[in-house]
Amino acid sequence: MVTDTSADTGTGAGAGPAKQHRRGDTRQRIQDVALELFAEQGYEKTSLREIAERLDVTKAALYYHFKTKEDILTSIFEDLTRPIDALVEWGKEQPRTLEIKRTILTRYSEILTNAAPLFRFMQENQATMRDLKTGETFKDRMLSLLDIFREPGSPMTTQVRCFSALFTMHGGMFALKDAEGDPEEKRKAILEVAIDLVTQAHEGA
Repeated sequence: MVTDTSADTGTGAGAGPAKQHRRGDTRQRIQDVALELFAEQGYEKTSLREIAERLDVTKAALYYHFKTKEDILTSIFEDLTRPIDALVEWGKEQPRTLEIKRTILTRYSEILTNAAPLFRFMQENQATMRDLKTGETFKDRMLSLLDIFREPGSPMTTQVRCFSALFTMHGGMFALKDAEGDPEEKRKAILEVAIDLVTQAHEGA
Protein backbone atom coordinates (compact mmCIF):
# COMPACT_ATOMS: atom_id res chain seq x y z
CA MET A 1 0.00 0.00 0.00
CA VAL A 2 1.10 3.55 -0.68
CA THR A 3 1.20 5.65 2.46
CA ASP A 4 1.10 9.43 2.81
CA THR A 5 1.39 11.10 6.22
CA SER A 6 2.30 14.55 4.97
CA ALA A 7 -1.08 15.90 6.01
CA ASP A 8 -1.21 14.48 9.50
CA THR A 9 2.33 13.73 10.72
CA GLY A 10 2.64 17.12 12.38
CA THR A 11 -0.49 16.85 14.44
CA GLY A 12 1.43 15.87 17.56
CA ALA A 13 1.47 13.02 20.03
CA GLY A 14 -2.21 12.23 19.58
CA ALA A 15 -1.95 11.63 15.85
CA GLY A 16 -3.16 8.25 14.65
CA PRO A 17 -1.82 5.98 11.91
CA ALA A 18 -1.56 7.46 8.46
CA LYS A 19 -4.40 7.00 6.02
CA GLN A 20 -3.87 4.59 3.13
CA HIS A 21 -4.79 5.46 -0.43
CA ARG A 22 -4.29 4.30 -4.02
CA ARG A 23 -2.43 6.43 -6.52
CA GLY A 24 -3.54 4.84 -9.78
CA ASP A 25 -4.40 1.14 -9.78
CA THR A 26 -2.14 0.16 -12.69
CA ARG A 27 0.89 1.95 -11.30
CA GLN A 28 0.27 0.39 -7.89
CA ARG A 29 -0.15 -3.09 -9.37
CA ILE A 30 3.15 -2.75 -11.22
CA GLN A 31 4.90 -1.76 -7.98
CA ASP A 32 3.34 -4.61 -6.00
CA VAL A 33 4.10 -7.28 -8.60
CA ALA A 34 7.65 -6.03 -9.20
CA LEU A 35 8.37 -6.09 -5.48
CA GLU A 36 6.98 -9.63 -5.26
CA LEU A 37 9.26 -10.79 -8.08
CA PHE A 38 12.27 -8.93 -6.68
CA ALA A 39 11.71 -10.71 -3.36
CA GLU A 40 11.14 -14.13 -4.97
CA GLN A 41 14.08 -14.28 -7.36
CA GLY A 42 16.21 -11.20 -6.72
CA TYR A 43 16.35 -7.79 -8.34
CA GLU A 44 19.07 -8.65 -10.85
CA LYS A 45 17.34 -11.82 -12.09
CA THR A 46 13.98 -10.15 -12.65
CA SER A 47 13.27 -8.69 -16.09
CA LEU A 48 10.67 -6.20 -17.25
CA ARG A 49 9.26 -8.94 -19.46
CA GLU A 50 8.62 -11.14 -16.41
CA ILE A 51 6.93 -8.27 -14.60
CA ALA A 52 4.69 -7.66 -17.62
CA GLU A 53 3.86 -11.38 -17.87
CA ARG A 54 2.96 -11.60 -14.17
CA LEU A 55 0.70 -8.57 -14.64
CA ASP A 56 -0.73 -10.03 -17.87
CA VAL A 57 -0.03 -6.80 -19.76
CA THR A 58 2.15 -5.94 -22.74
CA LYS A 59 5.64 -4.51 -22.31
CA ALA A 60 4.35 -1.38 -24.07
CA ALA A 61 1.75 -0.93 -21.32
CA LEU A 62 4.48 -1.35 -18.70
CA TYR A 63 6.75 1.17 -20.47
CA TYR A 64 3.95 3.73 -20.33
CA HIS A 65 4.48 3.90 -16.56
CA PHE A 66 8.11 2.83 -16.11
CA LYS A 67 11.07 2.59 -18.51
CA THR A 68 13.42 0.51 -16.34
CA LYS A 69 13.44 -1.73 -13.27
CA GLU A 70 15.26 0.97 -11.37
CA ASP A 71 12.44 3.40 -12.23
CA ILE A 72 9.99 0.99 -10.61
CA LEU A 73 12.13 0.49 -7.52
CA THR A 74 12.73 4.23 -7.18
CA SER A 75 8.99 4.91 -7.35
CA ILE A 76 8.35 2.31 -4.64
CA PHE A 77 10.92 3.97 -2.42
CA GLU A 78 9.51 7.42 -3.03
CA ASP A 79 5.96 6.37 -2.21
CA LEU A 80 6.73 4.22 0.82
CA THR A 81 9.43 6.42 2.35
CA ARG A 82 7.62 9.73 1.93
CA PRO A 83 6.09 9.31 5.43
CA ILE A 84 9.63 9.01 6.85
CA ASP A 85 10.57 12.37 5.33
CA ALA A 86 7.43 13.93 6.80
CA LEU A 87 8.19 12.41 10.21
CA VAL A 88 11.80 13.64 10.15
CA GLU A 89 10.74 17.17 9.23
CA TRP A 90 8.14 17.18 11.98
CA GLY A 91 10.64 15.80 14.50
CA LYS A 92 13.20 18.48 13.71
CA GLU A 93 10.70 21.18 14.69
CA GLN A 94 9.85 19.62 18.07
CA PRO A 95 11.58 20.00 21.45
CA ARG A 96 13.91 17.09 22.17
CA THR A 97 11.82 15.72 25.01
CA LEU A 98 11.54 12.03 25.82
CA GLU A 99 7.83 12.13 25.01
CA ILE A 100 8.53 13.43 21.50
CA LYS A 101 11.20 10.80 20.93
CA ARG A 102 8.79 8.06 22.00
CA THR A 103 6.12 9.47 19.70
CA ILE A 104 8.54 9.45 16.76
CA LEU A 105 9.47 5.83 17.43
CA THR A 106 5.80 4.86 17.65
CA ARG A 107 4.99 6.58 14.36
CA TYR A 108 8.09 5.07 12.75
CA SER A 109 6.95 1.62 13.85
CA GLU A 110 3.66 2.19 12.02
CA ILE A 111 5.51 3.34 8.89
CA LEU A 112 7.72 0.23 8.93
CA THR A 113 4.66 -2.00 9.24
CA ASN A 114 2.98 -0.34 6.25
CA ALA A 115 6.16 -0.64 4.18
CA ALA A 116 7.17 -4.13 5.37
CA PRO A 117 7.59 -5.66 1.86
CA LEU A 118 10.01 -2.89 0.88
CA PHE A 119 12.14 -3.25 4.00
CA ARG A 120 12.27 -7.03 3.60
CA PHE A 121 13.52 -6.47 0.05
CA MET A 122 16.22 -4.13 1.39
CA GLN A 123 17.37 -6.68 3.96
CA GLU A 124 17.52 -9.50 1.41
CA ASN A 125 19.15 -7.46 -1.40
CA GLN A 126 21.79 -5.44 0.43
CA ALA A 127 24.36 -5.79 -2.34
CA THR A 128 21.88 -4.41 -4.87
CA MET A 129 20.94 -1.56 -2.54
CA ARG A 130 24.58 -0.47 -2.30
CA ASP A 131 24.70 -0.09 -6.08
CA LEU A 132 21.47 1.89 -6.42
CA LYS A 133 20.99 5.58 -5.78
CA THR A 134 17.87 4.83 -3.75
CA GLY A 135 19.99 2.93 -1.24
CA GLU A 136 22.13 6.00 -0.58
CA THR A 137 19.13 8.30 -0.14
CA PHE A 138 17.60 5.88 2.36
CA LYS A 139 20.84 5.90 4.34
CA ASP A 140 20.59 9.71 4.50
CA ARG A 141 17.04 9.41 5.87
CA MET A 142 18.20 7.11 8.63
CA LEU A 143 21.02 9.47 9.62
CA SER A 144 18.54 12.36 9.78
CA LEU A 145 16.25 10.31 12.01
CA LEU A 146 19.18 9.28 14.20
CA ASP A 147 20.16 12.93 14.70
CA ILE A 148 16.77 13.61 16.29
CA PHE A 149 17.42 11.01 19.00
CA ARG A 150 21.04 11.68 19.90
CA GLU A 151 22.14 14.90 21.53
CA PRO A 152 25.17 16.78 20.13
CA GLY A 153 28.32 15.82 22.00
CA SER A 154 26.63 12.96 23.86
CA PRO A 155 28.75 10.02 25.17
CA MET A 156 29.47 7.21 22.75
CA THR A 157 27.35 4.75 24.75
CA THR A 158 24.40 7.12 24.36
CA GLN A 159 24.94 7.35 20.63
CA VAL A 160 25.18 3.55 20.37
CA ARG A 161 21.86 3.17 22.21
CA CYS A 162 20.18 5.56 19.76
CA PHE A 163 21.60 3.69 16.78
CA SER A 164 20.64 0.36 18.34
CA ALA A 165 17.05 1.55 18.78
CA LEU A 166 16.67 2.10 15.03
CA PHE A 167 18.56 -1.10 14.23
CA THR A 168 16.24 -3.01 16.57
CA MET A 169 13.18 -1.72 14.71
CA HIS A 170 14.59 -2.72 11.32
CA GLY A 171 16.39 -5.90 12.29
CA GLY A 172 13.68 -7.05 14.67
CA MET A 173 10.98 -6.80 12.04
CA PHE A 174 13.07 -8.86 9.63
CA ALA A 175 14.32 -11.41 12.17
CA LEU A 176 10.88 -12.09 13.66
CA LYS A 177 8.87 -12.20 10.42
CA ASP A 178 8.81 -16.03 10.43
CA ALA A 179 8.68 -16.46 14.21
CA GLU A 180 5.51 -17.69 15.86
CA GLY A 181 3.23 -15.08 17.35
CA ASP A 182 0.79 -12.36 16.47
CA PRO A 183 2.35 -9.76 14.12
CA GLU A 184 0.98 -6.88 16.18
CA GLU A 185 2.38 -8.35 19.39
CA LYS A 186 5.78 -8.69 17.73
CA ARG A 187 5.61 -5.08 16.50
CA LYS A 188 4.77 -3.83 19.99
CA ALA A 189 7.57 -5.89 21.56
CA ILE A 190 10.12 -4.49 19.10
CA LEU A 191 8.85 -0.98 19.74
CA GLU A 192 9.07 -1.47 23.50
CA VAL A 193 12.74 -2.49 23.28
CA ALA A 194 13.51 0.48 20.99
CA ILE A 195 11.79 2.89 23.39
CA ASP A 196 13.75 1.41 26.32
CA LEU A 197 17.02 2.09 24.48
CA VAL A 198 16.09 5.68 23.58
CA THR A 199 14.89 6.28 27.15
CA GLN A 200 18.25 5.13 28.53
CA ALA A 201 20.04 7.30 25.96
CA HIS A 202 17.92 10.34 26.84
CA GLU A 203 18.43 9.95 30.58
CA GLY A 204 22.17 9.41 30.13
CA ALA A 205 22.72 12.33 27.75
